[in-house]
Amino acid sequence: MSFAPGPGRRVAEVADLRMRFYIKIVRELPREKRESYAGSLLVAHPNMLDPNFRRAVLFISAHTADDGALGVILNRPLEKQVSEVVTETPLNALEKVPVFFGGPVGRDRLIFASLEWKTGEGLKLNHNVDVEEANERLGKDPNSVRAFIGYAGWGAGQLEAEMKQNAWVIRKPDRATLKLDRLPRLWYDIMRRLGPWFKLLAAAPDDPSLN
Repeated sequence: MSFAPGPGRRVAEVADLRMRFYIKIVRELPREKRESYAGSLLVAHPNMLDPNFRRAVLFISAHTADDGALGVILNRPLEKQVSEVVTETPLNALEKVPVFFGGPVGRDRLIFASLEWKTGEGLKLNHNVDVEEANERLGKDPNSVRAFIGYAGWGAGQLEAEMKQNAWVIRKPDRATLKLDRLPRLWYDIMRRLGPWFKLLAAAPDDPSLN
């Protein structure tokens, strides 16, 4: 298509045609698909020094570029049971549920979360399960309910910025992620599977002078 002014066509009309053609092209361009980390494990890089997330493995339960992300740390047991931190509510079977440090946000709250492996969908986590539902789920599967003090949250674009800084490694969870006895070694097991370099970094002491 030619936009050269012809006889009787004013320059303003040509500029208008150019603008319309440009807008049409922009509208037809394919839009970049924004990646969501929901349903993934967010694994702290060995160089992560933030004490809240040092050697942490988080499950990201919700994430969009516009709204940010929400998740909990899976591998930070507090060596306590629910009965040791909650006394005013009848808990029944929940009394012996282990309590985890879920993240630096909302540390004054204890939340129950259900974890479920769904075929074809992977690991699903539901925050803020009430006591009645948590007891019901616990009766069906002893590994399906966890108690967390605090959670992790990111604002819009914050997690994406941290990913560009190589602060995290993204992995897909498997069924073994639900096993409580695996959690103390979960971060190290993931590092080992990532290859020799990550395995070497994971073995380094927190204080380099001790190396």
